[in-house]
Amino acid sequence: MDFKDYYNIMGLDRNASQDEIKRAYRKLARKYHPDVSKEADAEARFKELGEAYAVLKDPEKRAAYDELGANWKAGQDFQPPPDWDAGFEFSGGGYADGGASSHSDFFESLFGGGFGSARSDGRHAGFHARGEDHHAKVMIDLEAAYQGATRDITLRTPELDSSGHVTTKQRTLNVKIPKGVKQGQRIRLSGQGSPGLGDGPAGDLYLEIDFNPHKLFRVEGRDVYFDLPVTPWEAALGATIKAPTPDGTVDLKVPPGTTSGRRLRLQKRGIPGAPPGDLYAILSITVPPADSDSAKQLYRKMEQELGFNPRSEMGV
Repeated sequence: MDFKDYYNIMGLDRNASQDEIKRAYRKLARKYHPDVSKEADAEARFKELGEAYAVLKDPEKRAAYDELGANWKAGQDFQPPPDWDAGFEFSGGGYADGGASSHSDFFESLFGGGFGSARSDGRHAGFHARGEDHHAKVMIDLEAAYQGATRDITLRTPELDSSGHVTTKQRTLNVKIPKGVKQGQRIRLSGQGSPGLGDGPAGDLYLEIDFNPHKLFRVEGRDVYFDLPVTPWEAALGATIKAPTPDGTVDLKVPPGTTSGRRLRLQKRGIPGAPPGDLYAILSITVPPADSDSAKQLYRKMEQELGFNPRSEMGV
């Protein structure tokens, strides 16, 4: 998938004001509208132009796109980082605008469904109305899901300044992370969305939980996986070894005759819940280096005495 430079598509600088974006779209839309244009690629250009405008006209989409796109160029092979939108606070229905299914794969990968599930209920009573709900993705450490935690979380809200340029306003909230929270789960903060109109109540803020990348562990639902190296003698003879978990070190029994890739389950050692997940150790046999004369002699002795050929079933 190629990265799309929406500013280049519209012939704009990255510091263009919202008024300049609107004028550029109107001019180019007239030029490439399929009903009037004589250009051979008018339909494709008109569609591409509409997609660019859908992003740049919206301060929230534009602010997120600007941060993501600062280090990319048009046509580069692109895959959005999983946490590219973390920390941005979006209002109402977010990015899920009508007709999004007609947009490119690039647009869909960024804005086609990751947002927009938290909406204001839209109820009005005279000049009183409930404020819009907001939503944001936040990153936490896996250990917080095991133990629970209280964290200061900084959010950035896109808004327009007096000259029509997109800026971001920051706010920091002290948030309680409940024990057992899952990836993708939403935490509701009542009254932390947009203010209401008149005597209407404020909207709510929904924080979508994602985990920071971990150097040891991988998460699937409530289950957690990690690679665990073992020595050849631990694998061959069996052993009880120390193994890390997100909740501390445990003793793990390695059965005799274990092979690389074997999966050992530590029941109920995954993310807490009802029921809790499991923790899986994927064993990997690690061979000591032959980096001394004595080590080399030991390997030669094993070669002579064991007579082991791991390729015998291959007929070689």
